[in-house]
Amino acid sequence: MFYSCLKNTLLFLAALLFSCGTGTHQKNNSSQTETHKTSVPEKNNQNIVVGANRTEMYLPLLKGKKVAVLGNQTSVVFKNEKQTKYTHLVDSLVTLGVNVTTVFSPEHGFRGKAAAGEIVKDGIDVKTGLPIVSLYGDNKKPTPEQLKNIAILIFDIQDVGARFYTYISTLHYVMESCAEQNIPIIILDRPNPNGHYIDGPILEAEHQSFVGMHPVPVVHGMTIGEYAKMINGERWLKNGVQANLTVIEMENYHKQKSYSLPIKPSPNLPNDQAINLYPSLCFFEGTSVSAGRGTDHQFQVFGSPFLDKSVYGYSFVPKPNAGSKYPKHEGETCYGKNLSNFPRLSKINLKWLIEAYQNTENSSEFFTPFFTKLAGTETLQQQIEQGFSAEKIRKSWEKGLKEYDKMREEYLLYE
Repeated sequence: MFYSCLKNTLLFLAALLFSCGTGTHQKNNSSQTETHKTSVPEKNNQNIVVGANRTEMYLPLLKGKKVAVLGNQTSVVFKNEKQTKYTHLVDSLVTLGVNVTTVFSPEHGFRGKAAAGEIVKDGIDVKTGLPIVSLYGDNKKPTPEQLKNIAILIFDIQDVGARFYTYISTLHYVMESCAEQNIPIIILDRPNPNGHYIDGPILEAEHQSFVGMHPVPVVHGMTIGEYAKMINGERWLKNGVQANLTVIEMENYHKQKSYSLPIKPSPNLPNDQAINLYPSLCFFEGTSVSAGRGTDHQFQVFGSPFLDKSVYGYSFVPKPNAGSKYPKHEGETCYGKNLSNFPRLSKINLKWLIEAYQNTENSSEFFTPFFTKLAGTETLQQQIEQGFSAEKIRKSWEKGLKEYDKMREEYLLYE
C-alpha cells in the first residue's frame, strides 16, 4: 500500500511540474505569458491498450495475405505499460511473419520528418527495404496500380482531432480507393487528445479542400476509428461507395480523460500543450500572424511584425528548423503572446484571433485566402471584420454543432 501511494504521489507531482513548465523565447516578457490556475487532469496513458497492441484481434485477418500499411512514426506497438518503449508496427508485423509488401506514407512522410507542406517522394524504407508510396502532393489517393496485388490494408496513424489536420483527408482517399478495388481496410484505433469536446463552424461544401473534406466542425471529437465509421456511414466517399471496414478498438479509453501522446504526431506539434492549442492557433496559418513555426514552441506562441508592440510585449524571431524550412516572417521580430502555460482548452479560443486582427497595423491585409479553407466558411472572417464578439460568433455555431453531435452518436465507440 505504501509503495502504491508513493507511486501515485510521484506521478501527480510529475504531472503538476509538466503542466507548470515554461519555455524560453527571445525577449520573453512575463506579462505576455498567459497563465491561470488550473487543476491537473487525470491521465489515462497506462490503462489504454491501443488498437496496434491488440494483435490477437487483427493478426488472424492478415494470415497468408499480401498486406499494405499506411503509417508514420506514430504507428507503433508499445512494449511497456508506460508507453516509453515501442516497436514500429511495420517492423513488428515483419518479425511476426506477416507479408507486408507496401508502405504508404501521409504528409510529413513515413518516419514523420518532413516539414509541413513539403513534398514527400516515393522511396525505399532503409530499415525494411519495403517500397514507400507517398500520399501527399500530387498523389493523394492510391491508384489501382499502387494497390495491385494487395489483399488488405492497415491504417494506423495518430490523429489530433482537428478537421484541418490532413491525416483524416488521407483516410478518406485510402478508404475510397480500397472500396473501389474491393480491398478490406483495418483501422488500428488510437486516442484523440482533443476528443473531450466538439467546436467550431461546420465546413460548407463549396469550401472543401485537403484541409477540410467533410461537413464537420473544426474539432470533431472522434477517434480515427470512429471517424472512419462516419465517413462510411454518411456515404461521403465518391459515388457513395462504402469500404469493407474493420476497426480494432482500444481498451480502457475514455474521451474525458487527458491522454499524453508518447510520440509527437508531426514536427510542429512537439508536446501536449501544442496539440491542445492547435485547433485555436491554426487559424493564424491563414493570416499575417505566425503560430510559432520556426521556433521551438510551435503552436504555443503567436506573433507578427505588424502587431502593436505596445500591446504585445512578448517577442520571438522565426528561424528555419526541422519543422519549417521557410517559416513565416523568417528573421523578423514578431510581437505577440506566449501561451506555454495556458490551461487545457475545452473549446476553441477566439479571443487571440480577434485581438490580433484588431491590433494589426493594416487589418485589411490580415487575412489570406487560406483562412477560408481552414475555417470551412467565409462567415468567420466576415464576423471578425464586422466586429463580432467571440460570444456572438460562438452563438452562430450552436445549431450546426447540435446537428453534428446528433449525427455522430451513431458512430461513437467510446464514452
